[in-house]
Amino acid sequence: MAKVEQYQDKLHSVEDWDEYLLKESGLPGPRGNIELAQAVAREGNREVFMRYRAYTADIAPINSPYEFLAFCGTLGLGRLLAEGDTDQLEALRTQASDPRWRVREGVAMALQLLGDEDMGILVDAMQSWSLGNFLEQRAAAAALCEPRLLHAEQYARRTLDILDTITSSLEGSEERHGAAFIALRKGLGYCWSVAVAALPQEGKPLMEKWLANMDRDIQWIMRENLKKNRLVRMDPAWVEQWRK
Repeated sequence: MAKVEQYQDKLHSVEDWDEYLLKESGLPGPRGNIELAQAVAREGNREVFMRYRAYTADIAPINSPYEFLAFCGTLGLGRLLAEGDTDQLEALRTQASDPRWRVREGVAMALQLLGDEDMGILVDAMQSWSLGNFLEQRAAAAALCEPRLLHAEQYARRTLDILDTITSSLEGSEERHGAAFIALRKGLGYCWSVAVAALPQEGKPLMEKWLANMDRDIQWIMRENLKKNRLVRMDPAWVEQWRK
């Protein structure tokens, strides 16, 4: 039995979820208990998710066990969204700018639950997010650039277009030292490799345009992507050429 399913079984017998989740959160520490959060998203209900989502950064600071409850609530919104509650898109867009990186990661994972059910709706929504602030752009890129979601050419193509839009917004930016810009830059440092590997014949020429760009942060993003094994497996000669 998978670990997530084991946690699902455990939750059926636990009376006080809060106490159990805080104890098993893995926080403080380098890694929260993602499998437990996934089980909560599967077994919880709207009331639970909304209550956990209410643990804002001022009362559940980063790396505290209570931050894990906020993460669980955010991920749970993704299940509601996948079940057809599209109002949760706006709630997740708000969460995308949360100061806690784990909550922001929960947003991307929540959006991917929608992608598993209806990739068309997800891509349409992320088209809008790609025009938002840096953290909304980061969430859009991270949500879409998941290999399991990009098997269909049409969605890989649209994802490449969205990455192109987001990368364009960095060129000439004067806000390069803030945490939001840095988070977006880091995310784009792997996202391009995922999308290009999913659709190489269209992704490589598009990435080449940015590889030739002289913006220092865009150059950093592209160099990071060239380090990814998925691109080396896709076309080792092409990667070596551009590394040089």
